[in-house]
Amino acid sequence: MANSLLVIERLLRDRESVWRQIIEERDLKQLTGQMLVSSALSLALYGAVLGFSNSALQAASSFVKLPLLFLATLAICLPTLYLFNLVFGAKLSVLQALTLIMVCITVTSVLTLAFAPISLFFLITAQSYAFFKLLNVGILILTAVVGLRFLTAGMRALNAHQASVVVPATPAALTSESTSTSTTAPAKENGAVLTAPAPVKPLSQIGARPPQPHQGDGSTSMTLLYIWILLFGFVGTQLAWTLRPFFGSPGKDFELFRSIGGTFYADVFDTIGRLLGG
Repeated sequence: MANSLLVIERLLRDRESVWRQIIEERDLKQLTGQMLVSSALSLALYGAVLGFSNSALQAASSFVKLPLLFLATLAICLPTLYLFNLVFGAKLSVLQALTLIMVCITVTSVLTLAFAPISLFFLITAQSYAFFKLLNVGILILTAVVGLRFLTAGMRALNAHQASVVVPATPAALTSESTSTSTTAPAKENGAVLTAPAPVKPLSQIGARPPQPHQGDGSTSMTLLYIWILLFGFVGTQLAWTLRPFFGSPGKDFELFRSIGGTFYADVFDTIGRLLGG
């Protein structure tokens, strides 16, 4: 548990060492496990704050459902990210992809927990369910954006590493090899030095390097990552709508789940209209 809490500080203070660890695939299972514990705990505590707008039962329900929301979204979208990179030549393993996304989720969850006192303050003082709901939706969007910036930074670091290990054969290397092959000791016949040059081997026979394998285009990989982020956002919001309520309207009976009707976005705009309309 202590290591799981310390990984948060490491992500925020020394992210370059995290990128190196992911690139080298060192102890990724341990790192992912630590991030899983810290993010689940942070999201659970924040979920409890959300649920207190209704009752203790709703707080207990949201304590479980908010971590479940993020982890289920990860499980749904991880294969797509892995296959996107595989198809376009990026050598990203499943474990590396999982670790990168867990970095994003961990940063998001920890920053979200940091906003919990503010959310609790407005829950006690504002006495407006619509405002409380929009406030927390805004907090979750803000922290998700910050977490996704960590994801894109990690992907850029992996792309830069892949580009650096591609060493194409240079003309200078071929020339030096050709020179060493064609240069031989001068032959002697009856004390006379024969000056006829030794035959020069064609380039195809002097051990020229074979073409290097394609390592993937970094710009293409980043474009696909941005597309995946949009997909991740749509899946997450729809799953949140399916698992609702997280807040629970004050004065209403506790509900574990509600019927699937409407959309997340329509509800947000409806809440904004009701808030502005007084």
